[in-house]
Amino acid sequence: MSQDGTALDMAVMVGLQASGKSTFYRQHLSGGHVLVSKDLFPRGARNKQRRQMRLVDAALAAGRPVAVDNTNPSPEEWAPLIALGHAHGATVTAYWFPPDVGGSLGRNAAREGRERIPDIGIHATHKRLRKPTVADGFDAVLEVRFDGHGGFEVRPAASVR
Repeated sequence: MSQDGTALDMAVMVGLQASGKSTFYRQHLSGGHVLVSKDLFPRGARNKQRRQMRLVDAALAAGRPVAVDNTNPSPEEWAPLIALGHAHGATVTAYWFPPDVGGSLGRNAAREGRERIPDIGIHATHKRLRKPTVADGFDAVLEVRFDGHGGFEVRPAASVR
C-alpha cells in the first residue's frame, strides 16, 4: 500500500534513448512517482544496477510509487524489477515506447553535453529491444506515442503473438 492508502505502483519505462521516456515521466508520473534512473548516477558510478535496485526497494518499502526511467530493453533488465515490485505488493506496469530509430537519432542530435549519447548506443539498444508483455510478469503494458502536440497518447498495448 502506498503512503496515501492507494495501491502501490511501479512504472517501468521500456524504449530507446531519446524516445520520450523522461519527458513522459515529467508530464505524467512526476507528481506521484519517485524517479529512479541510472542517468542520474555519476558517470563513473560502479554497480549502477545494484544501486538502482536499492533505490527502488527503498521507495517501495516506504510505500512510495516508483518510476524506473531507463531503456530497459529486455527481460534481463526488467525481470528483477518485476520481481522486486511484486515482492512489495506493487502493481508493475510497463510503459512501452515503440522504436522509431530515426526519430530517436534526431532528438538525440539536438541534445547537448552528457544528455547526448553516441548514435551507436541507440543502434545497440535497438538490437536488444523487445516489446514487453503481461506474459513477462507485468500486470499491464501501456503503449506510449507522441501525440504531435507536445504530449503523449497512452493506450493498452496490443498483444504480441
